[in-house]
Amino acid sequence: MSAGDDLASGKGHRDENFPVASFLIAPRHRPVVMAFYRVARMADDIADHPTAPAAEKLARLAAIDATLRGEADAVPEAVALREIQTSLGLSGAHALDLMEAFRRDVTKTRYDDWADLMDYCRYSAAPVGRFVLDVHGEDRAAWPASDALCAALQVINHLQDCREDYLTLDRVYLPLDLMRVTGAPVECLGEETPRPMLRAVIALLAVNTQALLKQARPLAGLVKDTRVSMEVGVIQALAESLDRRLIRRDPFTRAVRHGRVEMAAFAALGAARGALAPRPRAA
Repeated sequence: MSAGDDLASGKGHRDENFPVASFLIAPRHRPVVMAFYRVARMADDIADHPTAPAAEKLARLAAIDATLRGEADAVPEAVALREIQTSLGLSGAHALDLMEAFRRDVTKTRYDDWADLMDYCRYSAAPVGRFVLDVHGEDRAAWPASDALCAALQVINHLQDCREDYLTLDRVYLPLDLMRVTGAPVECLGEETPRPMLRAVIALLAVNTQALLKQARPLAGLVKDTRVSMEVGVIQALAESLDRRLIRRDPFTRAVRHGRVEMAAFAALGAARGALAPRPRAA
């Protein structure tokens, strides 16, 4: 049995809010991207399990971490990722950074301010984008824009799921200083009828996320690979749309998601933008 089989959520890469290894990723790169995803999905399911004790979660995450480092072979998914990274000459640092985020998910349930939340995103989100860029041999000069896009996606997910995170895991990613300034007690996340001040917190965080998405805008033009540029364009378009909705719409009374037709339309628009973005000449 794998380290997380009995704690698995059943969620797969097609269930995520944003594309994972979509058809835009070249077939030769998909196996390594999916190997990374399988480890991340397993660790996420462990950290987010609603009833497993914290000590058990940390022990299972430690087994994944040790396997990624080559200190053990206990977790087949981590062995597979480690071996494919070694065969391709890829850094193992990104997966290890991600493991730090999952440990924090188990041990840290509150975030003091925006800077504290961005430090979490440095481990929970940025490694994913950096890994994909490394897989494609992209210049690390693209990392800051990639980090901004990945952090924006993370915050959008937090805003979409803030009530569920609180009720199932007592986990609050909304910065406490902003909650205090607006007068929204943490406990109001569990109330059936959301308070106006909580709506204000979400709108303010969505505005902050707009700034991240603005920083991310150049990313499609920084990468050499046309497919990656198109994938970035799709993700950017979907994220900007969701963020605009979070500024205007209450996610407690109406889910802030894309329908299939909407997602297809934004994906087409984003892919076109990415394809047309002026990019550095491939070596």
